[in-house]
Amino acid sequence: MTVSLPTTAVRGGALAVVAALALSACGAAPDNASATADGKSAATATSLADFGGLAALVEAAKKEGTLNAIALPRDWANYGALIDGFQKKYGIKVAVENPDGTSQDEINAVTSRKGQGRAPDVLDLGSSFALSAAQQGLLAPYKVAAFADIPAQQKDPRGRWYNDYGGYISIGCDAKRVTTCPTTFKDLLEPRYKGQVALNGNPTKSGSAFGGVWAAALANGGSFDDIQPGLDFFAKLKKSGNYTPVESTPATVEKGETPISIDWDYLNAGYADEFTSKGVQWKVSVPSDGQFSQYYSQAVNKDAPHPAAARLWQEYLYSADGQNLWLKGYARPALMTAMEKAGTLDKTAAAKLPEVSGTPSFPTEAQQDKAKTVLGQGWAKAVSG
Repeated sequence: MTVSLPTTAVRGGALAVVAALALSACGAAPDNASATADGKSAATATSLADFGGLAALVEAAKKEGTLNAIALPRDWANYGALIDGFQKKYGIKVAVENPDGTSQDEINAVTSRKGQGRAPDVLDLGSSFALSAAQQGLLAPYKVAAFADIPAQQKDPRGRWYNDYGGYISIGCDAKRVTTCPTTFKDLLEPRYKGQVALNGNPTKSGSAFGGVWAAALANGGSFDDIQPGLDFFAKLKKSGNYTPVESTPATVEKGETPISIDWDYLNAGYADEFTSKGVQWKVSVPSDGQFSQYYSQAVNKDAPHPAAARLWQEYLYSADGQNLWLKGYARPALMTAMEKAGTLDKTAAAKLPEVSGTPSFPTEAQQDKAKTVLGQGWAKAVSG
């Protein structure tokens, strides 16, 4: 279905239905001296109770003074407002390295910088990458105050990761460059779209591109157990000449290099606002033949150089203020149902969300592992040549 977008909305993203669902250039070894109420290292704290409450966590985080983040673009799901809000509220600097990095880049930074002061404190990962990081033992168990309100299927029982905001795979289109914008995966195969169809990254490294291939699989007879039809679709798209290997970004859209972009709907929705002043008429459709939704997950690096600040960042993101900022960025927050019941939801922002019919379902851990393996073995071959 085609999404109609308000012209005054904040840059960011959207999921339509809730599933009841920077770093410093160099640094010494991390200083985990921040202490909890009982004198333990903040690096071992698993909840606010270990600090003796939020005020004590804030005090410990302020002593650290910095939060190392990675791969957080300011125009991604309203991250700019979230970062600014955290810095203003707590006086803690958020240092963001490689803002356009991928989920795999984040994991690589954790493993390669273990024991260094410039290692990431926190991670924002595509769902399958969060599972992988947990399996590798890279994440610290920490349950935010709102942990119980996060739907069971949207979190690790041990609190190593929990979903935060989500969206549907969508098709963005520059209506000034493309006479008839595609609204389904089937449409993308039409000869008129030669050299115009792009993904936001490589699906073996990028959560959004990974979701794009899975959505294509669902549109072509695949399932959560079978992503191969998605690979076959992109191989066909490449053979037809419609697929371009240029990774879609706001810059490539403005230049006309990627006039059709398969990406999360909250990103495409945010681009629509951003591009209006630049003369780009960006239309967004959630393809009816391949509806795939997914959340991104938050996590704390087990060896975070600023362990208290890392945990305070999680508390901030899962507070009513943080969740409503996702909402203002068109992204549907994981705590939306709980906030509706509590009366803390920003109803104005919620009313601007694009509508998508049906209740989304999500692949299991085993299904995601299988899909990643298939992609790793077949993606390069599918789009080569």
